Formats: sequence, structure tokens, C-alpha cells
Amino acid sequence: MDTIKIHTGACKMVAHRGVSGLEKENTMAAFVAAGNRSYFGIETDVHRTGDGQYVVIHDGDTGRVARENLVVAQCGLEQLRGLCLNDIQDGTPRGDLRIPTLEEYARACKRYGKASVLELKDDFTSAQLAEIIGILRAEDQLDAVIFISFLLENLVRLREILPGHAAQYLASRVEEGTISALLRYRLDLDAHYAAVDAALVKRLHEDGLKVNCWTVDSPIEAGNLISMGVDYITSNILEGGGH
Repeated sequence: MDTIKIHTGACKMVAHRGVSGLEKENTMAAFVAAGNRSYFGIETDVHRTGDGQYVVIHDGDTGRVARENLVVAQCGLEQLRGLCLNDIQDGTPRGDLRIPTLEEYARACKRYGKASVLELKDDFTSAQLAEIIGILRAEDQLDAVIFISFLLENLVRLREILPGHAAQYLASRVEEGTISALLRYRLDLDAHYAAVDAALVKRLHEDGLKVNCWTVDSPIEAGNLISMGVDYITSNILEGGGH
């Protein structure tokens, strides 16, 4: 099995948790798979550990990705890194699949020249956001990061630290309150693809805002979104470059 290539035009493709259709989500294997393909960016999720480190994993615990269920915020980095994650093929632990640190993710993106689409999962304080920013800056990747979050408060705090930085507000559905927040804080939209239509894309573009859609694995649905003029598509398996 490999990625499905589609013709994307000006739309940029983002690998959801790495190429998670091929490799275990949010692992170095998935990030390298994205790095070796035509993706514009690599999306992941960041959490803070119990000892104040930052790791990339989607859930707040490891129960879905490993046989042992550890709560990230209650465990130290060493304990979390000791887990072997389950392979997507047969569900057995695989020795090379570990929870990456934020530094490792940033280095992979930097090495392969990919944008980092970084979801802020926890309700981070301003000080914690400053720590995340400091890590990304130290890895020389900050300028290539697009921050995303379902928590508007994260993005408001981010705006206080990095006023003009690329940031997208995640939304399962788009209501007038959502659009008001986008305009007030100058945030781009990162919405579930079913919540996006051509009129919304046109409206946001007229206000100078961009549109990202998740999680799109159907070439037909991707084609519809591309025809609407969306700026990004986030996918587990679709890759730009096909004709």
C-alpha cells in the first residue's frame, strides 16, 4: 500500500499525524514517510508530560496506541519513552515505534524541508507556550510552524507572544461565532471538510484568511474541496502531485 496521488493545483497537502495511513500515527516512522513524499507539511499534536517535557501524541493517554495505558500529564518523559507503540498492521508492539519529543518532530520537519502543523492539545499557559516556542526556535523550525488548536484560548495567548504568526482555529462546524473569532484574532480556519463550502471559502478569502480541511482521505472529496479553492487539505493517505 502507498499514498494516493492527486492533482492539487495550488492547494497544499498536509500529512495527518505523519503519513498515518502507512505508518503508526505521530511516530518518527510516519514523519519520515511524509518527509520522503511531496507533502507541504506534517501535522502532529503536542502534550506536556508530568515532568515538564513536550511530546507528540494525539490523546492524553497511551491506551489507544500502546498496550499499557499511561496518562501523559502524570508520567515522566522516560516512562513514556519506554513504551513500544503498536504497529498498525497487526497491533503488536514494535521496538522502533516510540513517542517522539517535540524536538525530534521539529528536527524531522527541518531535515525534510516540511512545514510543521502543530496542534496545541493541552490548555497551555502563556509560559508553557513560550517554552514550546523556545524549543521550535532552538531547532530553527519556528518560522515554518503553523499552530492549530481547538482551544481558542491557546491561540489568543499565542497571539500575545507571536502577533503575526501563522495560526489556524480548529472547528468541527463553522458558525458565526467561529467566523467572528477568526476575524477578531486574524486566525485562519482549519475545519472538518463537511463544514466547508464554496461560499465559506470565498467569504474567508475576501477577508484575507486561509482555509484548511481535515481529515480528507477520499480523492473525490479532495477534488471537490480543491475546486472550491481551499488552501490546505490534511489527509492520512492522499498526496499531492498526481495528474
